[in-house]
Amino acid sequence: MEGGWPHQEGWLLCLLLSLLLQGSPTFTQSSNTFTINCSGFDVHGWNQTAFQPLFDRKAFRPVINISDPTRVNISFTLSAILKVDAQIQLLTSFIWLELFWDNPFISWNPEKCGGITELAVAADNLWLPDIFIVEFMDIDQTPSDLVAYVNSKGHIKYKKPMKVTSICNLDIFYFPFDQQNCTLTFSSFLYTVNHMLLGMDKEVWEITDTSRHLIQTQGEWQLLGINKATPKLVVGSSFYDQIMFYVAIQRRPRLYVINLLVPSGFLIAIDALSFFLPIESGNRAPFKMTLLLGYTVFLLMMNDLLPPSGTPVISVYFALSLSLMVVSLLEAIFLTYLLNLVTTQPPPMPHWLHSLLLRYLRATAGSKRSQKENGGPDPNPIHLPGLKEPGVKAGPAKAWLNGDPHSTWAQLEHQQKVDIWVKFSLALDTLLFCIYLIFMISSLITVIVLWIN
Repeated sequence: MEGGWPHQEGWLLCLLLSLLLQGSPTFTQSSNTFTINCSGFDVHGWNQTAFQPLFDRKAFRPVINISDPTRVNISFTLSAILKVDAQIQLLTSFIWLELFWDNPFISWNPEKCGGITELAVAADNLWLPDIFIVEFMDIDQTPSDLVAYVNSKGHIKYKKPMKVTSICNLDIFYFPFDQQNCTLTFSSFLYTVNHMLLGMDKEVWEITDTSRHLIQTQGEWQLLGINKATPKLVVGSSFYDQIMFYVAIQRRPRLYVINLLVPSGFLIAIDALSFFLPIESGNRAPFKMTLLLGYTVFLLMMNDLLPPSGTPVISVYFALSLSLMVVSLLEAIFLTYLLNLVTTQPPPMPHWLHSLLLRYLRATAGSKRSQKENGGPDPNPIHLPGLKEPGVKAGPAKAWLNGDPHSTWAQLEHQQKVDIWVKFSLALDTLLFCIYLIFMISSLITVIVLWIN
């Protein structure tokens, strides 16, 4: 009698526990498969308490055998390129990251669970792989109240939007016709290859086509292509699986061509055409000075469109254009001074300069002779303000008859000096004009080649 009561109390406790277990949904295990007892499911919803044992295991990696690695498939869509900062070498983009993996502890029979084949579960209740972007240089601002889609076979699909500010080695030498190649490397922070393997849910060409379709009409950058590589990350004696995506983007140069190159080309062309103004009139130097002032104001106004750091080709082009305009202005000032000087007291020409000028005159004499033979007009001579109009010159014999031979020879010598300096001025003017034409043609060809390629 005294030993019967404890035996009866234990029997009643076992009966009570069995009744409680039968009244609530549980996981049933058979041959290493886990099936959710979804009694209470209907077409209007699902029984949350059936997943509570699963939610309690979210801190642990969902595998039956701890030595089996979890395979996580990755896919993403590049939906926008927000900013490319060349000064601090950063690329800001917006992507939709998709992660796929299997949880063997989630399984139910849709026929016994009201026909439900997929559920949306709060992501905070599930184990999530710690996938991060190696080049990420900002705080992750992903919303915390996201959901994951779970199907009846335990396949989980998790999507999250990400504003990614990643470091990128930017080369702006060919700005605004530059192409950049940035990388997005997805890896795990905690799990080595013994615990997590990364794979692709879509082919790279599918990711590229989807991304290009979304961003083809947005912003100043366009997507050229995406490639991938799968190197292993070695940290000490540990190996981490990772997938590296190479994102190639190209700048749309139309804005910079219209606002920078075209106005600069017009100003350079006008400055080149100013060489047709007569140098003896004295109007060329003020005109060139006005153009130089306008070009300087143009560069100051367009400075915000240029990269804040580095030395692109377009900056070299602007520097050369400004230098040519300065040289042409100095040349116009020098020629004006020289022509005014030779009317009064022409200086003697250095021997080396005189020899160089004679070679130039011999080279151009043939073309002028052929022009005269063909009946072409003679080139108009420069009429200096301090000299008389050229007429019939008095020869030495007539000067001797007039009784003033010394003054005649002095006039002839003076006239020869004036003529030689005038020819030098014309040659210098022609040389700089040819340099201008060569620079304009080469710049135009370079811009066209860079734009086409």
